[in-house]
Amino acid sequence: MKIGAMIGDVVRSLFRKPATSLYPFQREAAPERVRGMLHWNAEKCTGCCLCAKDCPADALELIILDRKQKQFVLRYHADRCIYCAQCVQNCRFDCLEMSSDEWELAALNKEAFTVTYGEEADIATFLAKKADGDNNQPDAA
Repeated sequence: MKIGAMIGDVVRSLFRKPATSLYPFQREAAPERVRGMLHWNAEKCTGCCLCAKDCPADALELIILDRKQKQFVLRYHADRCIYCAQCVQNCRFDCLEMSSDEWELAALNKEAFTVTYGEEADIATFLAKKADGDNNQPDAA
């Protein structure tokens, strides 16, 4: 680039408005197809584990406590997720969806990125078994 052309660009840019937005103070609407936080509907889930098998980032863990009584716990690791929505597309029962409203996911600690979905009693059972050192999935198929 020649110096004359560069000086012309510098002078023109002195009289233009900045191209950046004042993001935290002036928020624009997110695009409608943005992929944000993953949500799981336990009532529709059958425990097929297809979502966890097809996740390229290994961000989903479906823990099966009791398949007959439909007791499942889903652990979602948002820090591993690449937001490809492959799990949503491959779920045959439409129990997964990515929220277009929750896309600002920054946090100060890593614990905020691991979300455990399920019934309160099922989550308590899972956490108790995990605390006892039993990291294997009970009754897994």
